Amino acid sequence: MTTDVLQIELRKAERSRIQEVDFNHLPFGKHFSDHMFVADFVDGQWQNQLIVPFDNFTLSPALSSLHYGQSIFEGMKAFKNEAGEVSMFRPYANFERMNESARRMCMATLPEEVFMGGLEALLRVDADWVPDTPESSLYVRPYMFGTDTFLGVAPSKTYRFCIFTCPVGPYYSNPPKLKVETEYSRSAPGGVGYAKCAGNYGGSLYPTMLAQQQGYDQLIWTDAREHKYIEESGTMNIMFIIDGKLVTPATSDTILKGVTRDSILKIARNWGVEVEERLVSVDEIISAIETGRLTEAFGAGTAVGCAAYSLIGYNGKDYMLPEFAPEDSFAVRIKNYLTDLRTGKVDDTFGWMHQV
Repeated sequence: MTTDVLQIELRKAERSRIQEVDFNHLPFGKHFSDHMFVADFVDGQWQNQLIVPFDNFTLSPALSSLHYGQSIFEGMKAFKNEAGEVSMFRPYANFERMNESARRMCMATLPEEVFMGGLEALLRVDADWVPDTPESSLYVRPYMFGTDTFLGVAPSKTYRFCIFTCPVGPYYSNPPKLKVETEYSRSAPGGVGYAKCAGNYGGSLYPTMLAQQQGYDQLIWTDAREHKYIEESGTMNIMFIIDGKLVTPATSDTILKGVTRDSILKIARNWGVEVEERLVSVDEIISAIETGRLTEAFGAGTAVGCAAYSLIGYNGKDYMLPEFAPEDSFAVRIKNYLTDLRTGKVDDTFGWMHQV
């Protein structure tokens, strides 16, 4: 059940910026739509639900989240079908995960009517911003941060929830090159690795920069104890095709439970593909590459969709991944299926599309 849009105050932008955007050339995360949804948690309840022109916030220098990191977010996408109708892909999964992150970060949780009501109302107002060009979509960023003004390590009692959107094209223009990280860690058992909190990403920037200086695009994160087992890949979940099976690390408190990951596993099982969710060691992957048993490695995430990798670097050596014809690739087949599902070209047998 979602809230009626009439309960959300709308303050429309005086002038749209949509004519300034070339929808045939959309860099990721550079152009922002005309409006944003905002709500505040004050006195124990969510209030002041507004749709306003996209603009800066005025914030106190003593804002608690700037000092102590109470900040979480989600990544979602909206699509337009051939009839011009706008729909979202599995928004309730993102709603549930955002509240899981909020609980881990000791923040206020969001009622469905605030999250889904604000989301639907915003997309109706900015429906013209949803692109219909190939490999494009409207990226949706819901996020929340603490708004108390104090210097003391304690959970904030007030929060701001905001949703803004941006039309985007492909995240990667070429298959990325990955390096196995064996020194730095993304997360540790008992930590916040499964939560989508800002600090997880801030902590990843330095080791990622070092890898990029060596010619790689992203990292393959390994476990914090031994750096023996594969966990994630950059900002994505990671998957492999080995001996015809779809193999991926099992989720835990150190691995984000990706919505795209879950979708791919459900589709694969529906197609009759054998799926293994388990510990995946770096040595196993290198051995499978060397013996020709590994035929594909790819990342799965909202931003990237399904991105095939070109090579994996480990202990100073680069291992080229097999080349394949698109019709033989599981990753390409999955990517095309998800695209057709989201744009209404195939039946939504899973019930994942939510029309606005």
